[in-house]
Amino acid sequence: MEKLCAALNPQFPCREAVITTLGELVGDCNEAYPPAIYLFGHSGTGKTALTKSFLLQCQKQQNVHIAQLNAIECYSTKIMIENVLDALGMQQQTAENMLEFVEQLRSWHERDPRGGFLIAIDNAERLRDMDANVLPVLLRLQQLTSLNLCVLLLSQLPFEKYYNKTGLSEIITLHLGQYNKAETLRILSTDFDEVRQQLLLQQQQQDAQRLAICEKALTPDFYSNYLNLFLSVFYKACRDVPELRLTARKCFGIYMDPVLDGSVECTDVSRLWRHIAGPLRAALTQIYMRIEKPLGETEIEDQSVRKLAQSLELPYYGKYLLIAAFLASHNSAKQDKRLFVKNHGKQRKRMQTVNARAKNAEKMSTTLGPKSFSIDRLLAIFYAILDEKVGLTCNLLSQISTLVHLKLLGFVSGEQNIMDGSAKLQCTVGLEFVLYIGKVVGFNVRQYLCDFM
Repeated sequence: MEKLCAALNPQFPCREAVITTLGELVGDCNEAYPPAIYLFGHSGTGKTALTKSFLLQCQKQQNVHIAQLNAIECYSTKIMIENVLDALGMQQQTAENMLEFVEQLRSWHERDPRGGFLIAIDNAERLRDMDANVLPVLLRLQQLTSLNLCVLLLSQLPFEKYYNKTGLSEIITLHLGQYNKAETLRILSTDFDEVRQQLLLQQQQQDAQRLAICEKALTPDFYSNYLNLFLSVFYKACRDVPELRLTARKCFGIYMDPVLDGSVECTDVSRLWRHIAGPLRAALTQIYMRIEKPLGETEIEDQSVRKLAQSLELPYYGKYLLIAAFLASHNSAKQDKRLFVKNHGKQRKRMQTVNARAKNAEKMSTTLGPKSFSIDRLLAIFYAILDEKVGLTCNLLSQISTLVHLKLLGFVSGEQNIMDGSAKLQCTVGLEFVLYIGKVVGFNVRQYLCDFM
């Protein structure tokens, strides 16, 4: 177990406790494995990567047979069984159903009972859509086959969502929580050597003077200061580590430009912040979108956003739900009555109100970033901006989950409590994107934004 932990801890900082727990449970094939382990947590918390590396280390250091599969790819019971048998080295064996699958594993035990078996299934919530006996059999596979076997199930849902009328076997659950700000900073800091080497190679091809400045200025402290500025903008809107890592690398070149030109000292943090603030806010509106372009070029940005908005094939009501989500994220709830109700009464113009509306570009809500809103408020705005009358159906509610799945909306809290109204969401797309969506359906978005009134 110590060798496993020593090999994995440097690869997965801030996950030492989970690695130690996994090592204690399935770290030694000579000891009895638990029947099943359930790992759950939000996307971007390292479930899949950690489990994959853990299984490879077990296979490398011990006599363990491993199988890794994704329940999205294995959309039927037969395909899932074939993939497991192939990964375990039983290519010659075939099985049509779970009964034959168990018999094949029993025959293995009769031939060679030594060693361990680890089977990892990602997106395990899809198992609920398969045959009714698949999930119960997997949870009791060790008992049915008499092998030292453990099934690891990975999902974003808590295990309570799997219970049915017939019940399920007890299972060990491990929760991988979202990283806090300090942990995210520590994880992103591990990329320093790779980022430094990449930047030095770029400068080596351009200019010797810029290369010398880069070697002197690019220190761990300098990169850590940049990450602190980066997370001050991005951490509230996104906690998905792969997305943050990708965007941080993308913006770091812009942060380094004035230092390499010699116009700004590497220790002048305030001037560097003024230089990077605009591009960071622009990148915030494009998180999850994968738009490959220089952040400083507005024309290319508009073309990329327009192209993405035109290629996005959303249902008609889905487009209006996205517009309603953007309006809810960038308008104050106090202004909803004035914006969306026709007879909202007269409003007195006080000097204080006039001064409050005289916002500069830095204080506009569309620039500061999205705010959270409830499902009830989203639906209220949706019905206010839609001309026709539509009933509240399951199809309409499913389109909200589709927008979340496409990363156009994101959960802030209460992901498991959508129906009771306590869930909080925020819109992750920018103004330009929503303006193009509004043009497609013939809706003037600016007319309903407080920043443009």
